[in-house]
Amino acid sequence: MAYWLVKEEPDKYPFSRFCKDGKTDWTGVRNYQARNHLRAMAVGDRVVYYHTGKERQAVGLAEVRRAAFPDPTAEKGDWSAVELVAGEALARPVPLAEIKADSVLSGTALVRQGRLSVVPLLKKEFDRLLKLAGQG
Repeated sequence: MAYWLVKEEPDKYPFSRFCKDGKTDWTGVRNYQARNHLRAMAVGDRVVYYHTGKERQAVGLAEVRRAAFPDPTAEKGDWSAVELVAGEALARPVPLAEIKADSVLSGTALVRQGRLSVVPLLKKEFDRLLKLAGQG
Protein backbone atom coordinates (compact mmCIF):
# COMPACT_ATOMS: atom_id res chain seq x y z
CA MET A 1 0.00 0.00 0.00
CA ALA A 2 1.16 3.52 -0.80
CA TYR A 3 0.09 6.88 0.56
CA TRP A 4 -0.71 10.06 -1.32
CA LEU A 5 -1.92 13.61 -0.89
CA VAL A 6 -4.18 15.29 -3.45
CA LYS A 7 -4.89 19.00 -3.46
CA GLU A 8 -8.01 20.87 -4.51
CA GLU A 9 -9.43 24.36 -4.14
CA PRO A 10 -12.29 24.17 -1.60
CA ASP A 11 -14.44 26.50 -3.71
CA LYS A 12 -13.99 24.20 -6.72
CA TYR A 13 -14.55 20.76 -5.13
CA PRO A 14 -14.67 20.82 -1.32
CA PHE A 15 -14.21 17.65 0.66
CA SER A 16 -17.80 17.92 1.90
CA ARG A 17 -19.07 17.67 -1.69
CA PHE A 18 -16.73 14.76 -2.39
CA CYS A 19 -18.26 12.97 0.62
CA LYS A 20 -21.78 13.62 -0.67
CA ASP A 21 -20.77 12.31 -4.12
CA GLY A 22 -19.11 9.28 -2.50
CA LYS A 23 -16.56 8.92 -5.29
CA THR A 24 -14.96 10.96 -8.04
CA ASP A 25 -12.63 10.62 -10.97
CA TRP A 26 -9.53 12.67 -10.18
CA THR A 27 -9.13 14.41 -13.54
CA GLY A 28 -7.58 17.56 -14.92
CA VAL A 29 -4.00 17.03 -13.73
CA ARG A 30 -1.74 18.70 -16.30
CA ASN A 31 1.69 18.43 -14.74
CA TYR A 32 3.90 15.54 -15.85
CA GLN A 33 5.27 14.76 -12.39
CA ALA A 34 1.79 14.80 -10.81
CA ARG A 35 0.51 12.65 -13.70
CA ASN A 36 3.24 10.12 -13.01
CA HIS A 37 2.16 10.04 -9.37
CA LEU A 38 -1.40 9.29 -10.52
CA ARG A 39 -0.04 6.46 -12.65
CA ALA A 40 1.77 5.03 -9.63
CA MET A 41 -1.41 4.84 -7.55
CA ALA A 42 -2.88 1.39 -6.94
CA VAL A 43 -6.28 0.22 -5.81
CA GLY A 44 -6.44 0.41 -2.02
CA ASP A 45 -3.82 3.15 -1.63
CA ARG A 46 -4.73 5.70 1.06
CA VAL A 47 -5.10 9.38 0.18
CA VAL A 48 -5.14 12.60 2.19
CA TYR A 49 -7.45 15.27 0.76
CA TYR A 50 -5.96 18.75 1.10
CA HIS A 51 -7.70 22.10 0.58
CA THR A 52 -5.46 24.63 -1.16
CA GLY A 53 -5.98 28.37 -1.57
CA LYS A 54 -6.98 30.33 1.51
CA GLU A 55 -7.50 27.22 3.67
CA ARG A 56 -4.21 25.34 3.10
CA GLN A 57 -5.02 22.35 5.28
CA ALA A 58 -5.45 18.60 5.20
CA VAL A 59 -9.16 17.95 5.71
CA GLY A 60 -10.06 14.36 4.88
CA LEU A 61 -9.24 10.86 3.72
CA ALA A 62 -9.92 8.89 0.58
CA GLU A 63 -8.89 5.65 -1.09
CA VAL A 64 -7.98 4.73 -4.65
CA ARG A 65 -10.78 2.60 -6.10
CA ARG A 66 -9.57 2.45 -9.73
CA ALA A 67 -5.97 2.74 -10.86
CA ALA A 68 -4.84 5.09 -13.62
CA PHE A 69 -6.87 5.33 -16.82
CA PRO A 70 -6.89 7.89 -19.66
CA ASP A 71 -8.22 11.23 -18.43
CA PRO A 72 -11.53 11.80 -20.25
CA THR A 73 -11.21 15.59 -19.79
CA ALA A 74 -7.94 15.76 -21.77
CA GLU A 75 -8.50 17.14 -25.25
CA LYS A 76 -4.97 16.23 -26.28
CA GLY A 77 -1.88 14.72 -24.74
CA ASP A 78 -1.19 11.67 -22.62
CA TRP A 79 -2.93 12.42 -19.31
CA SER A 80 -4.25 10.10 -16.63
CA ALA A 81 -6.92 10.03 -13.95
CA VAL A 82 -7.80 7.74 -11.04
CA GLU A 83 -11.06 7.05 -9.25
CA LEU A 84 -11.14 7.98 -5.58
CA VAL A 85 -13.74 6.96 -3.03
CA ALA A 86 -14.41 9.36 -0.17
CA GLY A 87 -13.42 8.44 3.34
CA GLU A 88 -13.96 10.35 6.54
CA ALA A 89 -13.25 13.96 7.37
CA LEU A 90 -10.29 14.46 9.65
CA ALA A 91 -11.31 14.99 13.27
CA ARG A 92 -9.27 18.18 13.14
CA PRO A 93 -7.94 19.77 9.94
CA VAL A 94 -4.14 20.04 9.87
CA PRO A 95 -3.01 23.44 8.55
CA LEU A 96 0.04 23.88 6.33
CA ALA A 97 1.80 25.98 8.99
CA GLU A 98 1.59 23.05 11.40
CA ILE A 99 2.80 20.64 8.72
CA LYS A 100 5.81 22.87 7.97
CA ALA A 101 6.64 23.16 11.67
CA ASP A 102 6.49 19.41 12.33
CA SER A 103 9.84 17.59 12.23
CA VAL A 104 8.33 14.51 10.52
CA LEU A 105 6.29 16.46 7.97
CA SER A 106 8.53 19.42 7.14
CA GLY A 107 10.34 17.43 4.45
CA THR A 108 7.22 16.12 2.68
CA ALA A 109 6.67 16.65 -1.03
CA LEU A 110 3.75 18.90 -0.03
CA VAL A 111 6.25 21.31 1.51
CA ARG A 112 9.12 20.80 -0.94
CA GLN A 113 7.04 20.78 -4.12
CA GLY A 114 4.07 22.92 -3.15
CA ARG A 115 2.86 23.45 -6.73
CA LEU A 116 2.13 19.76 -7.39
CA SER A 117 -1.50 18.68 -7.03
CA VAL A 118 -0.65 15.02 -6.36
CA VAL A 119 2.28 14.03 -4.14
CA PRO A 120 3.43 10.85 -2.43
CA LEU A 121 3.62 10.47 1.33
CA LEU A 122 5.73 8.06 3.29
CA LYS A 123 3.84 5.83 5.73
CA LYS A 124 5.40 7.69 8.66
CA GLU A 125 4.23 11.01 7.16
CA PHE A 126 0.71 9.68 6.60
CA ASP A 127 0.60 8.31 10.16
CA ARG A 128 1.90 11.60 11.57
CA LEU A 129 -0.77 13.58 9.73
CA LEU A 130 -3.42 11.29 11.18
CA LYS A 131 -1.99 11.72 14.68
CA LEU A 132 -1.97 15.53 14.36
CA ALA A 133 -5.57 15.36 13.11
CA GLY A 134 -6.63 13.34 16.15
CA GLN A 135 -7.52 10.25 14.11
CA GLY A 136 -7.47 6.88 15.83
